[in-house]
This record gives sequence, structure tokens and C-alpha cells, in this order.
Amino acid sequence: MAVLNKIRQRSLFLILIIALALFSFVLADLFRNSDALTAKSQNIVATINGKDITREDFLQKVEVAQRQMGPNATNTQVMNRVWEQEVRQAVMETQYEELGISVEKDQMRDLLKTALATSPEFLNEAGIFDENKLNEYIANLKETSPSGFESWVNYEKQVAANALQQNYFNLVKAGLTGTMADGELEHKLEGNKVDIKYVQVSYNSIPDSIVKVSKSDISNYISKNKNQYKVDASRDIRFVEFKEVASVEDENALKADLLTYVNGRFVDETGRKDTIVAFSKVKNNADYINLTAASDLKFNERFIFKSNLPSTIADSIYNLNVGEVYGPYKDNGYYKVSKLIAVKQIPDSVKVRHILIPFVGAQSAAPEVTQTEAEAKKTADSLLSILKTNKSKFSQFVTDFSSDKGSVAKEGRYDWHPYNTMVPEFNDFEFEGKTGDLGIVKTVFGFHIIEIEGQKDKNKAVQVGTIARTIEPSEATSDKVFRGASNFEINAGKGDFESLAKENNYVVRPVNGIKVLDESIPGVGNQRPIVRWSFEDDVEVGDIKRFSIPGGYVIAQLVAKHKEGLMSVEDATAKVLPIIRKEKKAKLIRERVTADTLEDLAAAENTTVRSASGINMKNPTISGAGREPLIVGSAFGLDEGETSKLIDGENGVYMIQVTKVTPAVALDNYQAAANRIEQQKSSAVNSKLYNALKEAADIEDNRARSQIQ
Repeated sequence: MAVLNKIRQRSLFLILIIALALFSFVLADLFRNSDALTAKSQNIVATINGKDITREDFLQKVEVAQRQMGPNATNTQVMNRVWEQEVRQAVMETQYEELGISVEKDQMRDLLKTALATSPEFLNEAGIFDENKLNEYIANLKETSPSGFESWVNYEKQVAANALQQNYFNLVKAGLTGTMADGELEHKLEGNKVDIKYVQVSYNSIPDSIVKVSKSDISNYISKNKNQYKVDASRDIRFVEFKEVASVEDENALKADLLTYVNGRFVDETGRKDTIVAFSKVKNNADYINLTAASDLKFNERFIFKSNLPSTIADSIYNLNVGEVYGPYKDNGYYKVSKLIAVKQIPDSVKVRHILIPFVGAQSAAPEVTQTEAEAKKTADSLLSILKTNKSKFSQFVTDFSSDKGSVAKEGRYDWHPYNTMVPEFNDFEFEGKTGDLGIVKTVFGFHIIEIEGQKDKNKAVQVGTIARTIEPSEATSDKVFRGASNFEINAGKGDFESLAKENNYVVRPVNGIKVLDESIPGVGNQRPIVRWSFEDDVEVGDIKRFSIPGGYVIAQLVAKHKEGLMSVEDATAKVLPIIRKEKKAKLIRERVTADTLEDLAAAENTTVRSASGINMKNPTISGAGREPLIVGSAFGLDEGETSKLIDGENGVYMIQVTKVTPAVALDNYQAAANRIEQQKSSAVNSKLYNALKEAADIEDNRARSQIQ
């Protein structure tokens, strides 16, 4: 009891001790897991003008965009597109909110009416847009298809966004007018002209070797022109690639395998009896190629012309007798054995017209299609029976029934086109029939009523069966490449990366200036993991890591980290050196020149006095000297007969004398020029306004920190 009483007396003290211990535990866990301290940045992809874009919302839009862009678009390409869309939306919404502009319900209806004015499903019998049909369509979507309704809502948002942007741009354009004063100035810039005499002392008259440009000169220039030389954080790496490619032994094994099918086999080297009939003797070529030989390329029964065969072996295969075999030969990543199966004469090109009757489930069938396959076939049969007795109705039937919008305007016609242009069933009918044939063909798109209107230039076509083996490394070769990459990774970590690569005859490839959101590594393509690794906080200069890439491995080393800020002297030298060198040459020329007249300067510099006439401010170019804005501007600041001092130009140091001043012809009205100015300003809004708003926006890009890339 005494112990319990003491505990009760000190309960407050014990609670404080326990609380402090728990608090210390939480703090320790936070510092071990820094992500917890930066939860906001982890979940916020960007903050644009104070508005957050969440990771969840961003990735949902990326998923939708990925479906729209298809499998060929990389993840980074899709994310970059969504990023640009999100930035644009946020930047523009800031402007809409500040001005208080929006799209209200009545305007939205008008916008949809305009956008959908030609959509058949929303037109009445008179061909006029029917708002009730639109309301019914939306209500039906909402009830039957949540995903479809969501797509519709997104469509409405896009229509509204486009309208808001157009309204905003129009407001800006309304404030950009061309005044009479603008028109008069434009007229004078183009019409005021001067004739000059000049002497150019070219910068090339001083050898580059005489002009010394130090690192401090370049550094000072960068400091004075910071805005031109700002750079993002970047990384430099170098890497060695280990490719998994088939060895000579691997290729020989493939050829030996194919020769088994060329020659046939009755008893193999172990005495096992598993007969393989020679390729030239089989009758069922498709099963032999696809099943017996298990070819990596399946049998294609289409006939082809000589021009469609690989150029290196076209003659060899085209000139075979039916049943003869050619190979093994190498072609496009495969070893192949080919057999000439059949020969026929096929037109080089045909001309047809058709009517497409789709059905529910057919490829590219529009939402309004309601006919089943059986109903569509019945419709096609009915139309065909009429056309057989009266082909003059073909054009009208195309207009009334065909769903192939690409050919309706041409009366269903596809003009002269080559073999294998259309889907297989369509192609077979038009090329294997004869001119005048009329019939029905079913394809993935529906039922086609086809009339062959013409065929020309029949040529020999061949049907070729090919057994193919992909040229790829064997397991033994892949293991050898893996061991080589692993050994290099381990040894490079102990010694000098460059020296070790040279010792083993490996090519070291440097890649400099990698940005945090880059995805492509020159030479190995889309390798986002390498980029991410190079920017990880715990990766130090000199660190090495192995990466699996398609067809092999990359052993990469981080060579340098460059912080965000100003470009280094080394990186800026190529751009800055010519500028500073030009400035120093101009100073040297000025220091050596004492002449006050054109003639004296020309004599002293061993050059000539040249003339240029009709110079204007609109196009500041001097005949014989090139584009020289400062020199032309100086000429317009001189009186007729006046000679300038030395002027530093783009291509040399100049002395000029104005010999004639010709003012622009005065006009009674400058409205035409003012209209041109207004049009130029209006055009600039479309091309430059958004970029200017984006440049001025407060954009915090957290894509790298939020680990979505």
C-alpha cells in the first residue's frame, strides 16, 4: 500500500516522463523518415499562383491522358502534357478570377449548340439542332453510363475553358489598337531613308590569338548578365553499356535448327525417331509453319509482289519454282527459311466504290448504330438485290446508308490504290475479282457492298511461307554479359571508372547537363530510373550503379552535381567568349585609330570607303556590311553631310557619313498603316500572351519531390 501511495503522489511526474518519452520517440521517427516532415510537398505536385495541384488529381488526369495518347507515348511524355495543361489552366483561371469573367448556363447552352450543330444525333427531322435531344442524351448518360457521363462533364469543362480563354484574349485584343500616331511612325520607319558612305574596320582584321580572354572576364560577364545565364540544377554522368546480343555460336545454332526443316529429319544423333518432313514436301504449309516449326512469325496467306520482298533476297525468292525453299538467310532481326507456295497474276491497283453497313459491336461503329449483325446483313442483302438491277442507285444508297464518312463525299469511291491497302477481306474481293463484280464482304467494320470499277497492270504475285527464328542471345550468352557487367560494377567501385573501361576495351559515354525531369539518356533512350538516381539526395559524386535496360545493362557513374543558379564559366565559355573577344577587339581598334575622316581611316586601315543607299529603320541592313541596327540608328541621328565618330557594330567598328536624307512621303491619312499595326498586335496576343502570363506566374514545381516522375 505504501508503494501505491507513493505512485499516486507522483502520478503527475510519471505522466510527464511518459509524455516526454513518447514525444522523443515520435521526433526520432520523424527524423528517420523525412518524408513525414514533408508530407505536403509529397502530396502536392505543384502550387501555381497559390493554388495546389494534388498528386491524386494529377495522376488521375495522367491515367486518362495515357489512354488517349496510346501505348507508344512514354509515361514522362504523358505527364509533361498533363503538366502543361494544368499550368495553363491554373495560370488562366487566375486571370479569369481577377477580372470576374465566367461562363454562365445560358452561354454554355449556346456554346454546346454551336459545337454540336452538325452532330446527327442532336438534329431534328429538318436538320436543325434540337436542344431536347441533347438534354435526353445527357440524362441517358447520367443514368446508364457513369464513365460516359464523366467524359461528357469533362467535355463541357473543355468547351467552357476554351470559351473563357477566347473571351479573355478578346478583351486583351480590344485594348490593343493601332492609333494614327502608330501608323505614322510605322510609315516613317519604312519610308524615311538615308544614303551613307562608310568605312568598316572588321573585327576579323585582328587575329583571335592576339586577344586574351580570361576566366575572370567570362565570370564577370556572366555576373553582369545574370538573366541570360540562369540554369536549372543538373547532373553529369558517364556510363558503359553491356549489350545482350547473339554471339556467332548463337546464330550458328539458329541456322542449324532451320536446316533441320530444310532437309527434314528421320533419326537424330541420339537415335530418337521423331520424323520431320522437309519443308519443300509438306502440303499444309500453315500448320507446318505455325505448329511443327513453331515459327516466331506466323504464316501469312496474302500474296505479295516482288517489291514487297526484302531487297537483298527478292530475286532469290521471286524466281523459285513453286515448292522450292530458300535459306537460311538473315533478315530484319531473324534467320529465315522461305518457300514459294503459289503464284498468281494480280492487278497492281484497283478502283472501287462501296457502302458500309455497320452493326452493334463492329469496329468504329458510331453510338447511334442499333442494328444487330443479322439485321445489318439483311439490310446489305436488300440493297445488293436492288443494285444488281439498278446500279444508278449506288450513289444515293451511299448517302443514305454508308457509315464510312471518309468516302461518302466521293460517292463511296476509293480511287486507284495498291494491293494490301484495305483490310484482308475487302482486299481479297477487289483484287481477286474482276471489273464489274458486285458483292458483299464482311470485315471488322461491318458489311461492305463493293463494286469493282477498274483494275490495271496485272503482275506476278507470290505466296511465300516463312519459318523464322528471332536472333537473340542464348541463356549462356546472357549469363556471360551479366557476369561482365557485374564484375565491371564491382571493380569500378574500387578503382578508376575510366581506366578500368579502357583496360577492358569498353566505350565510356559521357552525358552532361541532365535535368531533374529529363527521361532520355542519349544512346540508350528512355531511362527515367537513371535520371532519378542521379538526383537522389544520398547519391554522391563518384557513386556507381547498375541498371537493367532493354537488351542489356548500363553501369553508370555520377560525375558531377550542378546546383541551380548561374552557368559555370566552363559551360558558358562557348557562348560568352566570342562576345568578350569582340568587345576587346573593338577597344584595340579604337585605341589605334587617330583618323577623323573616312578617307584617312580607310587609308590607315588599308580598306576602302563604301556606299550604301536607301537605308531604313524598318530593315536595319547595310549593303556590303550586313545587319547593323546600331549603325543604321546612328545614321538617322546625323544631319546630311555630317560624319560620325567611331561606332562599335556587330561585324566591326564603323565611321559613317550621311550623304543624303530622304523623308517619307507625307500621307493625308495613316489609317492603313495603323490597321497593320493593330493586326500585328492582335496576332502577338495569340502567340505571346500566355507565355508572358506564365513567365509572370508564381509556379512551384514539386514533380521531382512528389516522386511522380
